[in-house]
Amino acid sequence: MNALIVVATLPEAERLQDLPGARVVVSGVGPVAAALATAQALAQAPAELVISAGIGGAYPGSGLAPGDLAVSSVIVQADLGAWDGPAFLPLDTLGLSVRPGVQQGTQFAVWARAAQVAQAAGARFGPALTLCSVTGSAQGAQALAARFPGALCEGMEGAGVAHAALLAGVPALEVRGISNPVGPRDRAAWQLGPALAATRRGTQAALAVLAG
Repeated sequence: MNALIVVATLPEAERLQDLPGARVVVSGVGPVAAALATAQALAQAPAELVISAGIGGAYPGSGLAPGDLAVSSVIVQADLGAWDGPAFLPLDTLGLSVRPGVQQGTQFAVWARAAQVAQAAGARFGPALTLCSVTGSAQGAQALAARFPGALCEGMEGAGVAHAALLAGVPALEVRGISNPVGPRDRAAWQLGPALAATRRGTQAALAVLAG
């Protein structure tokens, strides 16, 4: 078993670095930092699976609360596209691609055994959205949930990790422990401890499925 775990921050890494059969890399925040760190780590040593792990916010309608766990069914770079007045146009609609010569929009497929991971971890299974800026209003959260039906969680690194993994030919997965609802920023209400514990539970489940 050989997995690469990519996290944005040191506190997230500290909860995961003792897991057997995995390397933990701290990328820094955002999809660009995550993609660069993932590509560098895979160039240094191969992996059978890349896991984007960390805490995140839960979208309205997801059924998730702080301390719960989300596992990605697809990883979406939700803010990459163009605005045409009030309408958001994704890359596919614009006829653009994130890969030269190959049609690839902003939705990245996940590991074929992702649903098994969600079941093993007692997690919700659905789309994980990546944004460069954290959503800070109820209206913004509702708009994203409407644009991406079934969206579970919001993070800032997953799509970058998935993009780099795709180019390297390695399957990817995102696991997010929920610290807060997506919407108005209320840092005092964030539940970081339970979110980090959930992230560890999801990562452990992914490693167990990989080992099996």
